[in-house]
Amino acid sequence: MDTISEFLTRVRNAQAAGHPKVDIPSSNMRSSIAHILKAEGFIRDFKVAKDGRQGMMRVYLKFAASGRPVINSLKRVSRPGRRVYVKSDEIPKVQSGFGVTVLSTNKGLVTGAQAEKEKLGGELLFKVY
Repeated sequence: MDTISEFLTRVRNAQAAGHPKVDIPSSNMRSSIAHILKAEGFIRDFKVAKDGRQGMMRVYLKFAASGRPVINSLKRVSRPGRRVYVKSDEIPKVQSGFGVTVLSTNKGLVTGAQAEKEKLGGELLFKVY
């Protein structure tokens, strides 16, 4: 399993189980994903604890007042067996603009809106709403 899929699966499973937080092995890619999810309001916070090896990231999940998870769907688009690349004018909208697409570009990880604004294309990693 690739690192992005593992991150998304752990978050999905923790929210389904109702856990307030989840621990995930850290990497630069996972930290960038967590930073985007926090900026877009899908998670409360995240912290990276350094240890002698890889480090661990603790992601604090966000729930609505009713107890339902804020993230309804977290779907991987491009995967190791089938890469999906899009141009800046082909970036799909998620839930009529209520969701977010995350792309890997030559400027790093960005949301679909940022990529359109900066006219960047790249690999469409995942969709969240």
